[in-house]
Amino acid sequence: MHRENVNPNPATPPGPDEAPQRIVKVRRDYNSWVASETLEDYALRYTPQRFRKWSEWRVANTAFGAASFLILEAVGATLLVQYGFANAFWAILVTGLIIFLAGLPISVYAARYGVDMDLLTRGAGFGYIGSTLTSLIYASFTFIFFALEAAVMAYALELALGVPPVWGYLICALVVIPLVTHGVSAISRLQLWSQPIWLLMLVVPFCFVVVRDPGAFAGITHYSGEKGGSAGFDLRLFGAALTVGIALITQMGEQADYLRFMPERTAATRGRWWAG
Repeated sequence: MHRENVNPNPATPPGPDEAPQRIVKVRRDYNSWVASETLEDYALRYTPQRFRKWSEWRVANTAFGAASFLILEAVGATLLVQYGFANAFWAILVTGLIIFLAGLPISVYAARYGVDMDLLTRGAGFGYIGSTLTSLIYASFTFIFFALEAAVMAYALELALGVPPVWGYLICALVVIPLVTHGVSAISRLQLWSQPIWLLMLVVPFCFVVVRDPGAFAGITHYSGEKGGSAGFDLRLFGAALTVGIALITQMGEQADYLRFMPERTAATRGRWWAG
């Protein structure tokens, strides 16, 4: 293995009692690797101001990507089928309002001070145990949704390309590794070019259905669902649907992970900062 001598002061030769420091190449490569902020990307806790280098729009666009996971469509469809249009509609609306009101102060403080949910929990007075429980809930939620997303994508690969589900699960598990190792730097770039495609693909299925069957959505507002006796509002079914929707509130932990990269708010950027 190649070795080289490193003298901190090349102009001064080592003294008689001073042995030259020998740096192994593997160690030098490792040190340069761990020193790369692109790889580490401040994945946890506090993001220093010098690294919050993206624009407000870039950070907001990256955070908005959390709404693109396919389970949201599955959850919404399940609420519609199970509880009917009226109950699902109001449950989704109330869910969004509750999550927005609960997430607003969390988002503001994460963006203002560059801290994640763990530090926010400690700062709110819940201490080390509280932050540990928060991290446990957030991690469990992430693993569950990652498994659900992988199942959806594996099924899509099977339908589109004939890939067996076992290989589909493996592909979905491996393809995210380069993204997570390069943190928000890679994720922001991915979101930047994929966001327009995702927004377009949200509309395409509805357009396709309308073109093939113009009357397909005529009776959807009167659909009572599998558990509903009538098409009207039912408080019991509304509560059941709301319970399912509120489970998504844990997703605000991911929002804090992104918003802590928001640049510092100034008088010149105040409007853009709040909009983001």
